[in-house]
Amino acid sequence: MFHGHDARTAPGGAARETGAPDEGPRVIIAEDSVLLRSGMVRLLEDAGVEVLAQVGDADTLLAAIGAHPDVDLCLVDIRMPPTFSEEGIKAGIRIREEHPDVAVLLLSQHVVSRYAAELFGGRDMSKVGYLLKDRVADIDEFLTVLRRVAGGGAAIDPEVVSQLLSGHRGSALDRLTPRETEVLEVMAQGLNNAGIAARLTVTERAVEKHIRSIFTKLDLGQDDHDHRRVQAVLHYLRDHDRN
Repeated sequence: MFHGHDARTAPGGAARETGAPDEGPRVIIAEDSVLLRSGMVRLLEDAGVEVLAQVGDADTLLAAIGAHPDVDLCLVDIRMPPTFSEEGIKAGIRIREEHPDVAVLLLSQHVVSRYAAELFGGRDMSKVGYLLKDRVADIDEFLTVLRRVAGGGAAIDPEVVSQLLSGHRGSALDRLTPRETEVLEVMAQGLNNAGIAARLTVTERAVEKHIRSIFTKLDLGQDDHDHRRVQAVLHYLRDHDRN
């Protein structure tokens, strides 16, 4: 569930016809800054991503989804007009509830961890991501995350994850060793076992061992492996939201 899929599907579930090797998902951009919005459009189109619409507020975003039922992903600024507070996160939650086949990738200027808890907590962690805007500057990383989320995966900005993990007190997360905490942190960023191993410079066998230990210490039962990965991440999101 955390890693992207090679095959892309349309919202109705039908496979999209195979195109050029760099064919990207179909995207709607919601960003009030005209300069940043234009820059993202150019970046995405140069990478083979089709931009169906670009809007400056949440209401227009929701209308655009209705006008473009073939959209794969919405790239949404968390703070938009008229109040520049929580319009984006509210729109993201509404999209996930009303259009479950549409992926949502939220962008934020600063770390506001409760936004992550609102977006991820208690919900399926597929087709959803939360990144700081600084990540857009690393084009390759940004495009990798965008495609992962559009393909059915999940991604949380490393800085957001770091603050979430450092903010917990007196919970089951305290049972984890420092290395297990690192594994959980990278897991939350959407990486599979091979990606975690590469990031932490350890073997995949070691990663598997740490993940089994995490499942045990967080009392995550015997559900399927991907489900327990999701539950492990949701565990600290909910824990942080209570503190």
